[in-house]
Amino acid sequence: MTRSLPSTPSLRPLSLAVKRLLDVTVALATLLILSPLLLITALLIVLEDGRPIFFRQVRAGQGGKTFSILKFRSMRVNDLPVATMGAVTGEHPLVTRVGRVIRRLKIDELPQLLNVLTGELSLVGPRPTLLEQVAEYDDFEARRLSLKPGVTGWAQVSGGIYLPWEERIALDVWYVDNWSLALDFEILVRTVGVILWGERLNTRALARALEHERALGHGAVRRGGWRSERPV
Repeated sequence: MTRSLPSTPSLRPLSLAVKRLLDVTVALATLLILSPLLLITALLIVLEDGRPIFFRQVRAGQGGKTFSILKFRSMRVNDLPVATMGAVTGEHPLVTRVGRVIRRLKIDELPQLLNVLTGELSLVGPRPTLLEQVAEYDDFEARRLSLKPGVTGWAQVSGGIYLPWEERIALDVWYVDNWSLALDFEILVRTVGVILWGERLNTRALARALEHERALGHGAVRRGGWRSERPV
């Protein structure tokens, strides 16, 4: 699935090439350094709830192109439709004991570094979205598809789970329209803070993103029933 995108600010090819080089270098180094942690996590998942170790789900990437995102499995094996699960937090009854820990520390996201190496994800970018959500995007929302999705992003370090979907969209679009390598570095630093101290609302970043949204003539007044882009 791909879709045409509305006009967005031009992105400098050299900067994007540097971004890709950093993606590969950091992802590969992190996987090597954290390989003992990855192996221990995989073992704990199997010991508590058996296989599979990984969770895979089809998401929309850059331009709406589909790919399979990879995470450590943090929920018990089930065949429930995503739409029936509601918001999946660490207290969800299907989340395992190991799952609660790896979700809190973001360890469940580490296998996505393999998606980074294959070029489906970047280290930093809008989080990849469920296909049914992308199918309903208007032109403003579709702007977030202009850049490669990321393991972490501006919305995740500006409030994350505390933000409704419309505000996450606004933050993602602001990121796309103001992207720079310096901004990516800031997001990576802030991500470390989120891992150590948890998610906190960045009211200044949110206000700036909503002002940018209004300047583009868009109002986030619909989709009150949409859930998070991270259902599991």
